[in-house]
This record gives sequence, structure tokens and C-alpha cells, in this order.
Amino acid sequence: MEKSPGNGRLILLGAPLGNPGDASTRLRDALGQADVVAAEDTRRLSRLARDLDVTITGRIVSYFEGNEERRTPDLVDAILDGALVALVTDAGMPSVSDPGYRLVRAALDAGAPVTVAPGPSAVTTALALSGLPTDRFCFEGFLPRTGGPRRARLRALAAEERTLVFFEAPHRVAGMLADLAATFGPERPAALCRELTKTYEEVLRRPLGELATWAATGEPRGEITLVVAGAPAVAAPAPAVADLRAAVAELEAEGTSRRDAIAAVATGYGLRRRDVYNAVHPPTAN
Repeated sequence: MEKSPGNGRLILLGAPLGNPGDASTRLRDALGQADVVAAEDTRRLSRLARDLDVTITGRIVSYFEGNEERRTPDLVDAILDGALVALVTDAGMPSVSDPGYRLVRAALDAGAPVTVAPGPSAVTTALALSGLPTDRFCFEGFLPRTGGPRRARLRALAAEERTLVFFEAPHRVAGMLADLAATFGPERPAALCRELTKTYEEVLRRPLGELATWAATGEPRGEITLVVAGAPAVAAPAPAVADLRAAVAELEAEGTSRRDAIAAVATGYGLRRRDVYNAVHPPTAN
């Protein structure tokens, strides 16, 4: 973390989602040592610094969606001049549905070093709490704000087999859940996570239809992350006997023995060798 001219770099800081106890030592060190701290909300940054008992001695600048484009060149110039620039958002990791990507890309294009002090993420926290499959997942962030584009996006995702993770604002979550239940089906399992790591943390693990009914009774409060089970896998249709015979014949024409060709075709189609063998050598009637 030592600063020296010509040794400028950008460091992305993972901030607590709500509980200051989740802050890392590297986050504390970077906030205290940075020449410039770019914050999504400077008031929240000041509150975080107080909670962590950290004194920020560097210059604090605001960096949010409305001024990203204008402020990015100045921050890159500061890095190239040797400054340690720290980027922190209101909660979680920069660049994940928050400001950061533009600055990272610009710094890399300018040849400036970029590093990270990893920390909490609402995406992985909600996923872990959801009780839904975590081996493969897809982060979709915020859906379109209005109904038509939102439903169109959901139709494109309806057959996605990976677990899906969304962010949504409290005042739009009822409409989002209604569209999800209508598009994915009301029985699709889901978990609505709100106020993660905060005093009133809540995780509702219910089918989409039930969550839509719950949200319609009153506007949920707090930051919301929604985890939705992927679509059930659709079994592929059984291959035609003629296709199996043709596949075996093609391999034989390339010099593969019939035995090996049958084994290869069985593996490729996910079938038993006996099934492919019977297709090539149909049993004779007595």
C-alpha cells in the first residue's frame, strides 16, 4: 500500500453490504492510505469511515452513474501521475451493477495497474442463502424498468437452466415478480433476499406465485436480491434408429471398427451400447 510517484494504481474496494463487521483489513488500509477515494455516495463513505474508525486523508470525490463519463479521465490522470485511487460503492463490489466498469476499462487502456481488495457481494451472499443450486448460476442484474421490455427479457430467459440472480428496487419488485410468475410459471422456486447482513435481514423462500402475492400486498423495503431456480432440464428426444445406424456407418467408413463405432455413438448420444448395437443389429423374430 506504500505510495510513491510513478507507482499509481486503481484499487477496487469491496464494501460491507450493511454490517460494518464484514469490512476487511485491506479495505480499512486502502481507505486510510489512498490519495483519492472515489465514492458512489460521499455521505455513505463518511458514515462507513466512522463505523470503521478510519481517517480518510486523501481527496474524496463523488463517482456515480451521472458523472462517471466526465470524472473518469481525471481519475485515470491521477493514477498515471502516481496516485493511489480507491473506488468504493455504497455496498458490495464496484462494477457489479454499480459504477466501476468504465473506470477499470479506462485505466487498463491507459496502461495503469488495477487491483482489488475483494469483499462482500450481494450476488454470492443471496445465492448461498437461497437454498437453490449454486454450481452454475447467471447474474442478470436489474431488469428493464418498464413492463414490455421486462417481459421480453424474461421470455428470453425462461428456458435458462442455470440459477438466476436479479437485483430490483423495492418499488418495482411487485411488478417484476408478477411478470416472473407469469413467464416462468408460478411454481418456479425462488428466494427473495432483503436487507442482507442488516438488522432486518429477511429471506423468503417461496414459489414465484406466492412471492408475487406477498409483494402485491405492500411495497417491500430495503435492498432486494432475488434468486430464481433455473428451468427444469428438458430431456432430448430419443434418436431415430436410422440416425444411429448412419452414425455407426460413418465411423466405420473412416476406418473405425464396428465395436468401437458402436461404443463411440453410444457415448455421444448418452445411450447404452446395447441400444446402439440393437439398432445396427436388430433382433430377428423367432
